[in-house]
Amino acid sequence: MNRYVDILTSRGVDWGLLGPREPARLWSRHILNCSALTQLIPQGSSVIDVGSGAGLPGLVVGVLRPDLRITLLEPLLRRSNFLVSAVEELGLGESVRVVRERAEDHGFCYDVVTARAVARLTTLVEWVEPLIAGGGQLLALKGRSVHDELIEARRVLDLRGLEAEPLTIRESSLIEPVTVLRARRVC
Repeated sequence: MNRYVDILTSRGVDWGLLGPREPARLWSRHILNCSALTQLIPQGSSVIDVGSGAGLPGLVVGVLRPDLRITLLEPLLRRSNFLVSAVEELGLGESVRVVRERAEDHGFCYDVVTARAVARLTTLVEWVEPLIAGGGQLLALKGRSVHDELIEARRVLDLRGLEAEPLTIRESSLIEPVTVLRARRVC
C-alpha cells in the first residue's frame, strides 16, 4: 500500500489525478476510506470498479484483497494509462485488469460493482445495474447526501429491481466513519 501511495503522491499529482493538497490527507481521506469496502466484499468475488480514475477504490481493494478478481473500468485514456502503469508497478496483474470503456458499453456482469465519486445515485444506478450479476451488489462510497440521493433514486432502484440501504462503516478509529450505499438485487 505504501508503494501505491508513493505512486499517487508523485505520478498521480503530476498527471492531474489528485489535487496538489490531497497528498497530505491521502491516508485518511482516500486510502482508509476506500479500504473500508473490503469488509463488505465476499471472498473470491469478481469486482468491477466503475470510473476508477486514480484507482480509488479499486486498487486499494486489489492490494488488500488478492483473493478477488478486479476490473478497473475507466473510459479516459490518461487515467487508464495511469492505472495500467500502477497495476504493473504494484505487481497486481494476476488479479487486477484495466479496461478502457464506459460502463454503459461494458457487456459483462460481476458479483460486486464499486464506485466512488462517479455520479449521483440515480445516474449511477442506470449505468451500473446491467453490470450486477444475479445475487450481486453495488457498493458506492457516498457522503452525507446519501439519504437525499436514496429518496431521489427510489423510482430508478425499484424499476431496476434493486433494494438499497446506507451503511456506516469504520475502517479505523483514526478516521470518520465511511458511508457506503449498498444496493442488491431483490428479484
